[in-house]
Amino acid sequence: MDYLRAAIEAAARAGKVHNHYSRRGFKIRYKSASFDLLTAADTQAEKAAVSFIRSKFPEHNFLCEEKRYRKTVSDYTWVIDPLDGTNNFASNLPIYCASVALKHKDEIIAAAVYDANRNEMFYAAKGRGSYLNGNPIKVNEIGRLKDALLITGFYYSRDKEMVATLETMKRFLFKHILGIRRLGAAALDLCYVACGRAAGFWEFELSPWDFCAGKLIVEEAGGRVTDNSGKPAPLTEKGFIVASNSRLHGRMLRIISQA
Repeated sequence: MDYLRAAIEAAARAGKVHNHYSRRGFKIRYKSASFDLLTAADTQAEKAAVSFIRSKFPEHNFLCEEKRYRKTVSDYTWVIDPLDGTNNFASNLPIYCASVALKHKDEIIAAAVYDANRNEMFYAAKGRGSYLNGNPIKVNEIGRLKDALLITGFYYSRDKEMVATLETMKRFLFKHILGIRRLGAAALDLCYVACGRAAGFWEFELSPWDFCAGKLIVEEAGGRVTDNSGKPAPLTEKGFIVASNSRLHGRMLRIISQA
């Protein structure tokens, strides 16, 4: 089975789980803090995605948010966030998605992000462009900050990262940008940059399952994704992520680095 088709199908199966629980209700549990939630939809969506991929590629590895999996000798790793935007989901705020990426060694080669609420499937394969529901997508052409709508995110920390994010937002707003949004689902945030709905996105700390799929989708749509110094974003650990339509990337990095 084609890797991209597998990513799309796995994301779609996770989305079906989202719909199932959003209609029937669910219990909420807590991870490390009162604002770090876990629902049955998280665990069951991961099970659905992983089970499907294992049926096609039993030798592959998995790096997922909710469970740790036995490592194999394969050079292929599926990086999965079964429900990105759990706090939104738990609050019945319809901004969440499933994110599925395939990494070969140190390169992401296929990705899919599915928003079941809007039935929007974003996907990309290395060297083959990015798509939304079968239609090619591209980043926007905005080259001035005053015309730019940006998106940011807050990680679960309520410590220095939160303060730094707020300070960075203030610096951007003083540049008289069009606006800043905080939507609460990083994978979708990245896809919105990829399809031109926003000119850029940044977040101080994201895990690989939060951004790997979105990273490829942005890059294949003509955008750029780096860390806060302009270097390649890490694919195996938490890190600072900056994404843009490429034209604004340098300006964004300079403003972010003023902390």
